[in-house]
Amino acid sequence: MRVWIKRIGLLAIVAIIGGGFYLALREQPVAVDTALVSKGALHVTIDEEGVTRVKDVYAVSSPIAGYLARTTLDEGEAVTANETIIASIHPLDPPFLDERARAELRAAAEAARSAVSLAQVELRRAQTALDLAQSNYERAEKLAQSRTISISQLEQSYSELELKKAQISSAEATIKLRQAELASAEARLQQPGGRRTADPAGDCCVSITAPIDGVVLKVLARSEQAVSPGTRIAEIGDPRNLEIVVDLLSSDAARIRPGASVVITDWGGDNDIAGTVRTVEPAAFTKVSSLGIEEQRVNVVIDPAEVPDNLGHGYRVLARLGIWQEDEVLRVPIAALFRTGGRWSVFVVDQGKADLREIEIGQMNSAHAQVLDGLEPDDTVILYPSDLLENGGLVEQRPNAR
Repeated sequence: MRVWIKRIGLLAIVAIIGGGFYLALREQPVAVDTALVSKGALHVTIDEEGVTRVKDVYAVSSPIAGYLARTTLDEGEAVTANETIIASIHPLDPPFLDERARAELRAAAEAARSAVSLAQVELRRAQTALDLAQSNYERAEKLAQSRTISISQLEQSYSELELKKAQISSAEATIKLRQAELASAEARLQQPGGRRTADPAGDCCVSITAPIDGVVLKVLARSEQAVSPGTRIAEIGDPRNLEIVVDLLSSDAARIRPGASVVITDWGGDNDIAGTVRTVEPAAFTKVSSLGIEEQRVNVVIDPAEVPDNLGHGYRVLARLGIWQEDEVLRVPIAALFRTGGRWSVFVVDQGKADLREIEIGQMNSAHAQVLDGLEPDDTVILYPSDLLENGGLVEQRPNAR
């Protein structure tokens, strides 16, 4: 009896050891996440960042060279067309004079003063001659009445009087000319640094008014400064008249058509904004990506259906441009897809084992792909397949598997 007990115990130990080896060496199932293949709507979009901008931005610039007074308007301030003054342009200060130029101008001013004095002397001489001619004419007029002198002598005396009057007018005009030359010479002697004062007559400066009703988008020249013709001072526009510009890769832009629907997200508000593609610009441009790669980009202009009050010029947004849409398609999560031999494949869970299947897909977005062949509704596919999976291998769903 005791021998049989020993044999039974020995067999039990061998069975336990063999079972341990079997459990240790048998194939272990791979824990996986899964999802169902289902039918539903599929929307394919191109997602790209864009920038809002006012459709018609008016750049206010200086029409002449001058000195810009300080701009008092601020960004966001409302302006009225042809009434609100954007900027005032004053005359420029005269240039600095070197020593030789000042000496030449002083000499010119002194010569002008002498010319004025000389013209005044000529005026006094002409006045004396006029007085004499006036006396001679009055005397000749009395002698002509008594027939002491002839009529021709009287006419000669009258002509002499008129000539002296003309000389007076000439001398007065010469004085005004010399005085103007003196003022010009003294003006050229002025140095910069004088304080500008407003002229009550309004002749001190050129005032630039707002071209449209709107708001100031940007002040480009705020401080006092010398400006040349064409210097940009401010930008004005109507923020209620916004459009959105998205630059796409040329290969993506070729898939967009005017009239395509757009959803604007991530602009800072709670609700998305609907929009429509207005135009796809016909010319591309080169842009260097963050990776240093040159890309051909194309601007796509979008009209939003509404413009929120808190959306302004130059804001960043995310545009989802629709290129394909179907309400009832067989779809599979793209997390289940991988490539084998140049074709798309998935692992399907079939009776606890991984079944490798090659499938054909159509349209694809960031979450799902359209299944054209290879899968049926309610098939269970493995998400994020790893290198541990193989065709026919055991799998088990994780407790939190979808």
